Amino acid sequence: QTTTAPTNPKLPSFASASLYVGSIDPSVTEGQIFEIFSAIGPVASIRVCRDAVTRRSLGYAYVNYHSATDAERALVTLNNTEIKGKLCRIMWSQRDPSVRKSGQGNIFIKNLDKSIDHKTLSDTFSMFGNILSCKVVCNLDGESK
Repeated sequence: QTTTAPTNPKLPSFASASLYVGSIDPSVTEGQIFEIFSAIGPVASIRVCRDAVTRRSLGYAYVNYHSATDAERALVTLNNTEIKGKLCRIMWSQRDPSVRKSGQGNIFIKNLDKSIDHKTLSDTFSMFGNILSCKVVCNLDGESK
């Protein structure tokens, strides 16, 4: 098995077998993520990213599969699912910082109704094309700001 770019025409050209999992509760552990993601397919590795000094979770992780097909299935199946009370956001891990920071294709929307969450926003805009990631900034009560 390999982690090179997949040949499946439905997968993005930059897809590997590596996923970014964001918006996770700081108390979520690698073991808990492994339990959830290994139900999709064999997981090669998991890393919850932590502050270098305090070792406190930064609220995101990387999940690496042996196969890009399993990674795609995890993205489709588990995106916007609840882990410890928070909806997680899953997207392909983009290792090239110039692509991540380019801002190309980013859309910022303000004055959303307080009831809008990232799943609702994503579902609304998905009719216009493929959405790699969608996030709604929320207040402490979990409502859209």
